[in-house]
Formats: sequence, structure tokens, C-alpha cells
Amino acid sequence: MRAVWKRELQAFFYTPIGYVFMGFFLLVSGYFFWGYNISSGSSDMTNFFSQVTYIFVMFVPVLTMRLMSEERRNKTDQLLITSPMSITSIIVGKFLAAASVLLITLVITFIYPTIIAVYGRLTFGTLFTNYLGFFLLGCVYISIGLLMSTLCENQVTAAVVTLVVNIMLQVLEYVPSMLSSGSYFSFIGNLFGWLSLNSRNSDFAAGLLSFSNILYFISFVAVVLFLSVRVVERRRWSEG
Repeated sequence: MRAVWKRELQAFFYTPIGYVFMGFFLLVSGYFFWGYNISSGSSDMTNFFSQVTYIFVMFVPVLTMRLMSEERRNKTDQLLITSPMSITSIIVGKFLAAASVLLITLVITFIYPTIIAVYGRLTFGTLFTNYLGFFLLGCVYISIGLLMSTLCENQVTAAVVTLVVNIMLQVLEYVPSMLSSGSYFSFIGNLFGWLSLNSRNSDFAAGLLSFSNILYFISFVAVVLFLSVRVVERRRWSEG
């Protein structure tokens, strides 16, 4: 697992992908920080994280599209799945590499709250939950991107499908309000509301550290990674 993580992490920075992701993310997040905090003189970063979350949905396919699709295109996936390492180690290693790029990017954004702390008052508890919630949510989207990359041989296709799925998950937040209460569909609306990633992330944005929400995000990632493992294992046996 460590070898895969190290190789994939290096690949992000040996190619333009890591720099493109970090560059665009920091550029756009800097724009929102200026708009919501610097120009308005506000120390509240809730709106900043809310907007950056939507932008991350657009950027994450760039980070994940090559993780498995490139292996299939270059015909190196067979070398991986026939290596002594387990499929689980390979999938988790690739996921951790992409998550590491996200973490590095978030660490760089610490400059934003540092500026606020110098010139104003900052609630560090809320800041911590904001960053934690964003990182966990980011890991969910990365795991989805990895799954799509295992399903698609073409990187562009993997990126487009990842974007569509992530947008659909964003829409879940609005399903409960679209279904009338007291009807049969209200149960479906409540279920979608419970599954909504954004509604759970809103607790983190409000400074609420909920163990159930942390467990939900971790479980979501674990289930999606498990599906990725099953997809690769099934391909190994079908092509073997």
C-alpha cells in the first residue's frame, strides 16, 4: 500500500495534474476569500467554505480521472493486479495519494485564516470543524472519482461521469423540499435528506463536531472503495 501511495503521489507532481488541481483550486479559493472575507472585513469563513465546496466538485475529476483509467489505457493494470499486493492495498494506496494532494492543498490555504487571525478575531474551534468537514467531504468525492476511474478506460469519460455523479449528490440536498410533506414521497425525501452530504457538512460549517457525521463520511468512503476493489477483482477474474 505504501509503495502504491508513494508512486501515485509522485506521479501527481511528475505530471501537470497535481499542479493544475492545486493551482486552480488555490486561485479560485483565493478569489472567494477576498470576496467573502478581505473585502467585506469578515472573519467568518462559513460562506467561503460553502462556495469552495461547490468548486471542489468541479475540480476533483481532474485529480481522480487517471488513477485507474490510465493503468487500463497503458495496459499496466494487469501488472498491478497480478502483483503480490492485494487489490485492496492498490485501491487504498491510490485513494490515499489523491487525498494527500487534497490535504497538501488545504494546508496551503491555512494562509487565509492566518491573515484573519493577524488582523481580526478568529474562532479556532469553528475553523477546525470547517476544515475537517471539507476534508472528509473531499475524501468522499475522491473515492467516487476513483470508482468511476475503475469503471472507465478513458480518462475524459471518467472525469465527466465523476462530475455528473458528484453534481447529483449535491442535488440530494434539495430533494426533501421538492417533495410534499405528509405524502408517501415524504419518506423518500427524508431518506435523501439523511443521505445528503451537504446537509451533514453544514453541521461542520456551523462548528458542530458530530461523531455520527464523521462516521457517515468514513463509512461512505469505505463502501465506495470496497466497490472499487470488487470492480477490479471482477475484471481480473473475467480477463484471467
